[in-house]
Amino acid sequence: MTLYLLRHGIAEDPAPGGTDRDRHLTPRGRVRMRRGAAGLRAVVGRLDAIYTSPYPRAAETATIVAATLPKAPKPRALDDLVPDASPMEVLRALRAMTKDERVMLVGHEPWLSGLAALLLTGSVDGARITLKKGGCIAVALDATAPRAAALEWVLTPRALRRLGRAGTSHGS
Repeated sequence: MTLYLLRHGIAEDPAPGGTDRDRHLTPRGRVRMRRGAAGLRAVVGRLDAIYTSPYPRAAETATIVAATLPKAPKPRALDDLVPDASPMEVLRALRAMTKDERVMLVGHEPWLSGLAALLLTGSVDGARITLKKGGCIAVALDATAPRAAALEWVLTPRALRRLGRAGTSHGS
């Protein structure tokens, strides 16, 4: 399985009296995420499944990516992908998805980088990974277990946007 871990795009600050859960992407966040999704199209190609945090900023990010990738599946909300989820909870949920070969999880920090570290090293603290908003990590999994992954790549939001621009300038 190839697992893509995508952090949501730039989101609003919490509204006065609002909650973290209510935050949406900003207009700038949507524009940048569309450009980043074009870069994902260049490096990811197809996906078998997209799972997203139910929080609006992640769900909006997943929808943008799904609209950009060819024949992408509709994103499905997964409660285990909320910001305060533990990487171990996410790993348990991931085990139920093993039938899919190319899976994207769209969510939040710090659990995305914690999950990557857990898969790569066996410990959520085993690697220092910081995923910026709109950035993505790809890992190849032999099994959905700690220390069963190999890092394929880490792309910053800027790198994804540049890949997206390069892809659209070649006759697209």
